[in-house]
Order: sequence, then structure tokens, then C-alpha cells
Amino acid sequence: MPLYEHIYLARQDVSAQQVETLTGQFKNTIASLGGTVKKVEYWGVKSLAYRIKKNRKAHFTLLNIDAPPAAIAEMERQESLNEDVLRTLTVRVEELEEGPSAQLRKRDDDGERGERGERGDRRGPRGDRGDRPERRPRREDAPRKEEETI
Repeated sequence: MPLYEHIYLARQDVSAQQVETLTGQFKNTIASLGGTVKKVEYWGVKSLAYRIKKNRKAHFTLLNIDAPPAAIAEMERQESLNEDVLRTLTVRVEELEEGPSAQLRKRDDDGERGERGERGDRRGPRGDRGDRPERRPRREDAPRKEEETI
């Protein structure tokens, strides 16, 4: 059977438990039509790049599915009827990714950065950048413009 990665976005107004219930319904639909859900990842509430149906945030959930195309079509039909589901995306893949997805690995990496900030600590031990030369010292013997009085 073909392999799919499926992501759906649920409204931010629903609770995480309601999102789990939705995921359970979609898993039952896939199972009843001869497929299996290999992995489920709840990514949490994230900001959207633009408003979708007046929502600025949404619950993101990933499903890795091994199912016939008819099962995927039925699941997508049920999602389109559900008013809590904002968007869906299903992609057919050659093989399913083992272990945590890139999104969950990113979240782990963010936790490891800690106080260094998003781009990491770029300054050296003396506070200099290291990647650019030092500024020339100001020439003390250069003539300065002095105020003239008339």
C-alpha cells in the first residue's frame, strides 16, 4: 500500500484533548478502510503565517499513514466536513521517516540553545567578533578643526 504523510491544522479554540479525539476519529477511519497509522505527532499550538478562517494560531498534528487511496480520500472528506479542522495536507512518500520528525527535532534544538539566543554566541572570549578585523585606533595627532573666533 502507498505511504503518506498527513498534517492537519485544528482551530486554536479547541483543547489539546479535543485534538486527540479528532486524531482518534481519523485513525479509526483509516483502520476501517484497511490502512494503518504508523506514527502520530502532536506539534502543539503554533502561529500561522497568515490568517485562516479568522485564526492566527492552530494545533498542528502529523500522521504517518500506510493505507489505500480510498481511505485517505474518506479521511480528507471527513476533515473537510469538520469545522474545527482549518487545513489539511497529504503527501505521498516513498518511505516513512523513522524517529521524531524534523519539527520535533527543531523543538529539541531550541531547548539546547538556552541563553545563547537564536543565532548562538557569536562573540569571542574578549567580546570581539573574530570574523572582522579590529577597527583602526583614532589618530591622536591628526589635526582637529577648532572653532574660530572673530
